[in-house]
Order: sequence, then C-alpha cells, then structure tokens
Amino acid sequence: MILDQHIAAVKAVAWCPWQRNILATGGGTADRTIRIWNAQDGANLQSVDTGSQVCAIQWSSHYKELVSSHGFSDNQLIVWKYRDMSKLQELRGHSARVLHLAKSPDDTTICSASADETLCFWNVFEKHTSRQNDGFDYGASPMPTTPGKRGLKSATKLLSTPSASLMIR
Repeated sequence: MILDQHIAAVKAVAWCPWQRNILATGGGTADRTIRIWNAQDGANLQSVDTGSQVCAIQWSSHYKELVSSHGFSDNQLIVWKYRDMSKLQELRGHSARVLHLAKSPDDTTICSASADETLCFWNVFEKHTSRQNDGFDYGASPMPTTPGKRGLKSATKLLSTPSASLMIR
C-alpha cells in the first residue's frame, strides 16, 4: 500500500499508541497538513491544514491527543484533540524551526529540539486519576497553572550559553 495524498515531503510519522492501525503523518512547507490514516485499508480519516510545515508528531498515551512541532512560519508546538483535530493549545518558545519531539518515559513531558539551538521541556500531558469507562479523558486538560494556559508552568532558563540552552516550560 502507498499513501500519497501529501503534496510535499512527509516530514513526520507517528503510530497511535492506543488505537491499532492509526498513523499520523505531517507534510512539509508546501503541504502543511497533518493526516490521520487507517493504515490497514489506507483510508485518510482526517486532515488538517496547520498553517506551517510539520516537523514532528507525538501521540499521548493517556489522552486522545497529539502534539505536532512546526517550522516556517510560526516555529511552535500545537496540541490537537483526536479525532476531530481541533486545536487545544499553541506552545511558543522557539525562535526557529522545531525539528524534533520526544516524550518522557512517564508520558507527561514533551522535549522539543529546535534549529535555534535550544531544548524546551513542556509539561503537556499531566496524568489524572479520574478516567472515563475506556480509560481516556478525551482531551481533558490538566489544571492550568497560569490562566488560559493548558498545564504550562513558567519558563525557567537553566543554562545561559546560547549554543547549549535548556528551557523548562
């Protein structure tokens, strides 16, 4: 099977950890879309124009959400609600393309790596003890620590060397 609906380089690929055969892909500058696929039959289940190139995607294991990182023109991360792909939160802190994302082993923190020579840590998927019948909160947001911000803590720059900066978000 070949999935060929992107119109530019496919720059991001991530398997859904809790729904078999679901794959998210992200396209480059001329495409700007995240597509959700049924990898068993090739159906494009959903697509959303993100407005900028998609560089990386990570799914949450605890919520029906995913995070994407972006380059030109906004250099941000976006938290999306699966299945309707509604935008839950934009996370800003990089001044250049956000090249890679990695999840912490406990699935609560996303580390973003950027061409601006920084790593940022985002407390995005805090665990809740309350669950619905199937074990997911369906995009329920953690209790905000700043009004209007989804579970984000204040930024603290730990290292001041520009070529080796580390930021906690």
